[in-house]
Amino acid sequence: MSTPDPSQTQNSAEAVREAQPKPAKARPGQRVNHASAAREFLQSPIHAQSHDERVWAMRQRRDAAAETIPEWEELRDLASQIKTHALTHLDEYLEQFADNAAANGVHVHWAGDAADHNRIVHEIFADHGVKKVIKSKSMLMEECGFRHYMEGVGIDIVETDLGERIQQLDAEDPSHVVVPAVHKMRSDVSQVFAKTLGSDPDNDDAHYLTEQQRQATRPLILDADAGMTGANFAVAETGGFVVCTNEGNADLSANVPNLHVASIGIEKIVPKLSDLGVFIRLLSRSALGSPITQYTSHFRAPKPGGEMHIVLVDNGRSKRLADERFWSSLKCIRCGACMNTCPVFRRSGGLSYGATYTGPLGLILDPSIDAYRYSNLPFASTLNGSCTNVCPVKINIHEQIFEWRQVLAEDDMIPWTKKSTLAAAGRTLASPRAYRAAIKSAHSALKHLPDWALYNKLNAWGEVRDLPDVPAEGSFHDWYRQHRLNKEDPATGDRE
Repeated sequence: MSTPDPSQTQNSAEAVREAQPKPAKARPGQRVNHASAAREFLQSPIHAQSHDERVWAMRQRRDAAAETIPEWEELRDLASQIKTHALTHLDEYLEQFADNAAANGVHVHWAGDAADHNRIVHEIFADHGVKKVIKSKSMLMEECGFRHYMEGVGIDIVETDLGERIQQLDAEDPSHVVVPAVHKMRSDVSQVFAKTLGSDPDNDDAHYLTEQQRQATRPLILDADAGMTGANFAVAETGGFVVCTNEGNADLSANVPNLHVASIGIEKIVPKLSDLGVFIRLLSRSALGSPITQYTSHFRAPKPGGEMHIVLVDNGRSKRLADERFWSSLKCIRCGACMNTCPVFRRSGGLSYGATYTGPLGLILDPSIDAYRYSNLPFASTLNGSCTNVCPVKINIHEQIFEWRQVLAEDDMIPWTKKSTLAAAGRTLASPRAYRAAIKSAHSALKHLPDWALYNKLNAWGEVRDLPDVPAEGSFHDWYRQHRLNKEDPATGDRE
């Protein structure tokens, strides 16, 4: 599901003078340094402000849409219950889905991990002589590194979702699970299209850019040997699956070529067709604030004269399901609401996370994929709980972020500098006397130290914002002792 990213209206004249930020990627085997990549993103203030405003606007539209549904909280409760039931009986529903899909004439495959998925699809393509493939948006395929794998074996993959196509042409990963190019401005897209499609680099009109991509991609769709889709939901009762898009590109990918391959994570299973009514009402409202996606496409069997394959992918999901602390993350329906509300994601940009899944969702999913590489990510949160409050399936996201911090610390997966700093902070916070002494010292320092001592490379906070004003009366403890402790309440005569 995506919206045409370049249609966002921003001050393009200013943006032309500011290059699009390109956070550096961590090398294989290295930790992702989110703080450093976020700092690079913030060095482009026009892009940073645009990103913050656009993502927050989606959160505001989500709230407005939710307020139109009196039973909104009941829907969230029901969605959470359905997902809990499906995940706690996942083996049964997977078998039911596979049996019903096979009865519908679909070839069903099982992939244990990303390598299995890519190998299986490659074998299907090899058997059919496929060289050109069109695909709709799929975070699972991003997770599996599918497109890059296919490029290595000489098979051309064309993204048909506008946002994904922009990212593909710019050799970037998606920065958001719903709007992949939300970090770009129209001027950025015009430059990408000028280099790759030969369009006018000075024309950043949204309609013009969209039409340029459409005209360039339509011939590729008509010439494709195979089409691929993901799935938003897979129904055990029928063996069918649903893909939600705003551009109709999934319908083209599934129906124009004679071969359709669908890659589906095993957690996408829902028990009954009637369950879709709950999730479809929640998905687009949570993601974009719209009542429904433009296209909600149901696929159950091959088209006449065609062939359909479904690849059910585990890739660590079974392992996560067995972990009582983190299994509920599998409820996620990839709406992106947690990203849209997160103050860290909004201000740091999705590419700063260096992973397929970004924002609060990434903080609880990525360490389960590679704990060392993504060990810094769970600390990229204020633990304010807003992500949990907007999650349509009520995943306890902020609590899982905190759990991951504990796990990573216990497993020695965080840098010694962070570990020693946190240990010192823990000792200080555990001792009232030490805490009050630290507060008094900080209070005095903030009052008297010159700016050069407060705003330097050691103070990452001060690089992009001013420190708060120092309260005149010191700490809350000092204020309470002076104004309230042992004072008589005039209304009751009691002393506090």
